[in-house]
Amino acid sequence: MSKIFSFSGTDDFCPGGSIYTNPKESSLFLSLGRHVDVYFPSRKRSRISAPFVFSGERFEKKKSSIEVLPDECLFEILRRLPGGQERSSCACVSKRWLTIVSNIRSNEISDNKTTQALDLNYESTDKKGGDVSEVEDEDVAGGYLSRSLEGKKATDVRLAAIAVGTAGRGGLGKLFIRGSNSSRGVTAVGLRAISRGCPSLRVLSLWNLATVGDGGLCEIAEGCHQLQKLDLCHCPAITNESLLSLAKGCPDLTDLTIEGCANIGNEGIQAIAHCCPNLKSVSIKDCPLLGDQGIASLLTSASYSLSKLKLQALNITDVSLAVIGHYGKAVTDLSLASLPNVTEKGFWVMGNGHGLQKLKSFTVKACHGVTDLGLEAIGKGCPNLKQFCVGKCAFLSDNGLVSFAKAAGSLESLELEECHRVTQFGFFGSLINCGAKFKAISLMNCLGIKDLNVGLPPLPPCESLRSLSIRNCPGFGDASLAALGKLCPQLQNVELSGLHGITDVGFLPLLESCEAGLVKVNLSGCPNLGDKVVCKMADLHGRTLEMLNLDGCKISDAGLVAIAENCRLLSDLDVSKCTITDSGIAALACSNLIDLQILSVSGCNLVSDKSLPSLGKLGQTLLGLNLQQCKAISSGAVDLLVEQLWRCDILF
Repeated sequence: MSKIFSFSGTDDFCPGGSIYTNPKESSLFLSLGRHVDVYFPSRKRSRISAPFVFSGERFEKKKSSIEVLPDECLFEILRRLPGGQERSSCACVSKRWLTIVSNIRSNEISDNKTTQALDLNYESTDKKGGDVSEVEDEDVAGGYLSRSLEGKKATDVRLAAIAVGTAGRGGLGKLFIRGSNSSRGVTAVGLRAISRGCPSLRVLSLWNLATVGDGGLCEIAEGCHQLQKLDLCHCPAITNESLLSLAKGCPDLTDLTIEGCANIGNEGIQAIAHCCPNLKSVSIKDCPLLGDQGIASLLTSASYSLSKLKLQALNITDVSLAVIGHYGKAVTDLSLASLPNVTEKGFWVMGNGHGLQKLKSFTVKACHGVTDLGLEAIGKGCPNLKQFCVGKCAFLSDNGLVSFAKAAGSLESLELEECHRVTQFGFFGSLINCGAKFKAISLMNCLGIKDLNVGLPPLPPCESLRSLSIRNCPGFGDASLAALGKLCPQLQNVELSGLHGITDVGFLPLLESCEAGLVKVNLSGCPNLGDKVVCKMADLHGRTLEMLNLDGCKISDAGLVAIAENCRLLSDLDVSKCTITDSGIAALACSNLIDLQILSVSGCNLVSDKSLPSLGKLGQTLLGLNLQQCKAISSGAVDLLVEQLWRCDILF
């Protein structure tokens, strides 16, 4: 000590030389400032309060004391925070803290009950504008929040953030994950965070998640016991083990959708059927391991609750259809598609099983087992059937369609798609033989529909039909259209799309025969219809017409003038690819009768910038304007319209 006080400036402070090998490094010591003790008493360690320490020949940054704590200690600290907002704030510190906070279960939180209730009361009042009187658990009481992750945003970190962020705001109720991040995709870690932080979860949808396996679904089953709707699409790593856990942990499941899961089979579906008594809706597609055993268990166990069933691209046989026909006592909506192993016998047995008494909607597509015999049995065995859609059934003919129409007395809607053996006889025969409740018929891509060479005998009118739709049936022409006009006098909605065989000659009798007044008319893709039809339609049905699509027709300004003068209720007008000009647009704008909300002039090359004032005037009521492929309209004019019509969505 005496040596220090008697230091003259010539002797070395430290005998043996400087403590720095490089004299320039002495500046580091001097730069420490007042926070570092310079005087070192003997036998005592130095006290350094600066954020770095001296180690060897270099200074190293010192870790904060809380970062040195192990995860177990941080867990105990974070779970004792007084409210959800505090835990959310702590989760923003680092990914490590976020991971720890997201793994805290609701029953592990040591909150003060009074503080918790007050916190939730504030959040609930802020969100809903209401009041909460008694709250025991903030997640259980809520569950009304929805979150969605898509593509690169679908990561474990974001799921953890969702789990923490929604816990103090009423609880997560719906979670949708579409796609996955290729490098940091969703795994069991992210679903574990949801499981532990969101016990109020009721809807879970997972799409295209190759990284999600049984571990993640087992976590959901362990923590989300209120789950009601589950959607698994293209998750190849999920197996029966996941469904076994979900069946045990989520007995309130009501809706199940499974698509493209190659490792799910009979065992998983049987577990769901036995453990979920409230199952109401099931949709299964493209699961090659699923067979008759799984479908049979599903129908027998949920015979009095299952109301909606969709089976597509499965290896089931006639046995499954027989079970559906016998045990589907509560089924109201049934859809069968792409079932290659099902034959005519299966449909016949299903129709004669007398179990589908409540069936109201039936869709069957791409099933070679649909024949005239099977279809007639369906009509007789389903007395309350209202909607029937059949498509891509190559063995269905006119006889089967007419027999079905006679048997299905409650039928209201019939749709045929790509049934090429059905001809005009089957089409008109079904119209004549349908019951008094029949309201709508639709034909799409039916190549067997062709104009009759001989006239039809006098037929009783179908007074109940309100809607007619014929799309892309190239053989449908003027003769059939004229016959329809006499047969269906109460038509209100007419769609004749992609029909090159109809002209003004055939369409005018239909206009004259409609007594109720047309409301919605779609004539898109009919190039042989012109102004004569539009003028007649505006004159006879202008008082009721609300929607008119003339895309691709031979319509000029004369047709627009007739519309402007007569169609006072028209709100939706499409004259795309027509020969209208600026004068026609001006006629619409000058009319005091119509208040258009949607106008499409796409592909009208004769409409130019001169229509800008007229479009601006129409824009007082427009909500949508389509100017795509209008080559005579400049981008500057569109910019002015966008600025002027700020309420209107403009496509250019």
